[in-house]
Amino acid sequence: MELWYTEQHTENVRFSIKIKEQLLSAQSEFQKIDVFDSPEFGRFLTLDGLVMLTEKDEFIYHDMIVHVPMAVNPAIKNVLVIGAGDGGTARELTRYDSIRSIDLVEIDKMVVDVSMQYLPGTAGKLTDPRVRLYFEDGLKFVRSKVDEYDLIIVDSTDPFGPGEGLFTKEFYGNCHKALRENGILVNQHESPYYDSYAKSMQAAHLKIRAFFPVCSVYQAHIPTYPSGHWLFGFASKKFHPLADLRADEWNALGLYTRYYNTDLHKGCFALPTYVKKLLENQNGK
Repeated sequence: MELWYTEQHTENVRFSIKIKEQLLSAQSEFQKIDVFDSPEFGRFLTLDGLVMLTEKDEFIYHDMIVHVPMAVNPAIKNVLVIGAGDGGTARELTRYDSIRSIDLVEIDKMVVDVSMQYLPGTAGKLTDPRVRLYFEDGLKFVRSKVDEYDLIIVDSTDPFGPGEGLFTKEFYGNCHKALRENGILVNQHESPYYDSYAKSMQAAHLKIRAFFPVCSVYQAHIPTYPSGHWLFGFASKKFHPLADLRADEWNALGLYTRYYNTDLHKGCFALPTYVKKLLENQNGK
């Protein structure tokens, strides 16, 4: 008998992964948490039936959400990460000796516990002394912060369920307030391909653009995310993601990355025409 995990990407599209076994099925205070093992993607984590990461392709997402802003401003010292209980974003940030502190705010402690037990390759650096874990609502946490961070990474789930508050105008305004004068905000920006995801992307982009003078979008190919075409938002009070790219300085750090490089950095902001049209659309709510 074959076992398959199937995720519904739209009413008409489903995505399946053959699994060897289910390692965990649990219900936290906030969401359903499952861990599977598969021949193709290794172990993978799902929350409320949606793939958050797989061992095989998580490096793409985490490379792009961390190293793009770090190559624009390698002098970043204080970082706030909202979401990211799997630890992949923290893992990549801890590779920078120049970073002094990483505040990681995850609403669901069970996500961290499960990731540390079943996905140590992703979560292993959550014990780094620079990482401070806060198990609370990111929306509430950031409200009290003023002029405190050089970089905020919003590594949230989709804009419903526990992550819903992280896609509001109030939240992005508080992020702007929490950033220093040269601060950068990076967020996962959903997929532009399927309508429901595209509408969430448009709405988030419109809200972020209301606060930040620099507001761009870049892309990556992530095989296990809906459509495989995934976007990230880059917003800043000062830095432009291309004009201010410090390629030589970043390359001199000698960091090995399996997906990101500074040539790709220049190319990932070049968007397909249909995505440009979506971003120009003013009808996001």
